[in-house]
Amino acid sequence: MTAVQTLKRIALGLSLLGLAAHASAQTQVSDAWVRATVPGQPSSGAFMTVTADSDSKLLSVASPVAKTVQIHEMSMKDDVMRMGPVDFVALPAGKAVKLDPEGYHVMLIDLTGQIKEGDQVPLTLTVENAKGEKQTLEIKAPARALNGMDHMDHSKMH
Repeated sequence: MTAVQTLKRIALGLSLLGLAAHASAQTQVSDAWVRATVPGQPSSGAFMTVTADSDSKLLSVASPVAKTVQIHEMSMKDDVMRMGPVDFVALPAGKAVKLDPEGYHVMLIDLTGQIKEGDQVPLTLTVENAKGEKQTLEIKAPARALNGMDHMDHSKMH
């Protein structure tokens, strides 16, 4: 085999590796965090930005820190703020979808213990693309203080 043939094979191999890496990078999570709690507090929220490279759905989130984990949506109806579970969150291709205190967010219910500022909270996200292929993402979200800048504005709830 000549040096040119060897280089061509190496280049082909590297390009295939690049394609495989791209194929597995279907969904990305950034800016994830969980609200710290006080002792005895039964629930908390998790927030993040999720970006999928193809039309997908965030189906579920799981965490060992809570007995129940649900995806919720805050919405305004008849001048009343409402919150409730949803079946999934649509992730349009290439569009960053924010899960924040005033829209979609993750509720950690029946906590197994206090979440302290600085804790790294494990979250497992399940995403499904339009072809029905499921992807599991394991992330660790830092816990932020209750009095942080990201707290919910309750004045809009009255």
